[in-house]
Amino acid sequence: MKLFLKTKDFSVSGETFELFKDEELDMLVTRPQPENLSKYYESEDYISHTDAEKSLMDKMYQVVKRKNLKNKIQLIENQSNNPKSLLDIGAGTGDFLLFAKSRGFEVVGVEPNEKARQRSSQKGIALHQEIQNIIDQKFDTITLWHVLEHLPNLDDQIKTIASLLKDDGVLVIAVPNFKSYDASYYGKYWAAYDVPRHLWHFSKTSIAKLFDAHGMEVTAIKPMWFDAFYVSMLSEKYKGNKLYLINAFFVGLWSNVKALSTKEHSSLIYILKKKNQLV
Repeated sequence: MKLFLKTKDFSVSGETFELFKDEELDMLVTRPQPENLSKYYESEDYISHTDAEKSLMDKMYQVVKRKNLKNKIQLIENQSNNPKSLLDIGAGTGDFLLFAKSRGFEVVGVEPNEKARQRSSQKGIALHQEIQNIIDQKFDTITLWHVLEHLPNLDDQIKTIASLLKDDGVLVIAVPNFKSYDASYYGKYWAAYDVPRHLWHFSKTSIAKLFDAHGMEVTAIKPMWFDAFYVSMLSEKYKGNKLYLINAFFVGLWSNVKALSTKEHSSLIYILKKKNQLV
């Protein structure tokens, strides 16, 4: 593997990390990968674990998150045949599962972060700490919303996820796309690299190849339009730009415009099904 770029942890430690390109899979790998990753999540600024609404960016994130809950459920209902059971891996503070439950889903969630589990429990959604607790169950739908890039031992994790999906089930995965315009524009400042919390950085090719090895096929790819704006805002802040809102708006807008032709949006949602159901 060849060195792709050097970047750093802008949000917690300030440590420098390197991204190496796996040419065969067309993906990037973060090095080194710390043995103790939990300390890199110990920040009140890590919004998916805190429900923070302190800053303007926090408030914008929460507004869009609430709007996206409905969009996510509609996506699942459109892709599945009468889905009932739903597993959300990396469930954060439980808002997605809470909304899914209100729509009639039987919900189960996994979240390793203790503070996030506590917040979820306060909302009435109890989460498992690890996936091994539910290894004997099967689900109609499994979702990972910006989670796959965080998981160590990637191949083993994919194998486990596939084993939890019913034969006619649907797997929904959202991840950043390092081939987007905003990624190339910001380079080492691109917030969606988010090292070392993001261990892997995917392309369409890598998702297809990684899951093909476990008998799964990508059946659809959907854009996440808002991510280009949110990631650009964080990236501008990392660059020290005090006018980050203005610049981020135009970079995010241009990234989405470019993606109309390239299909390389800032983040992508992949819909996957088992191959034996596609014959």
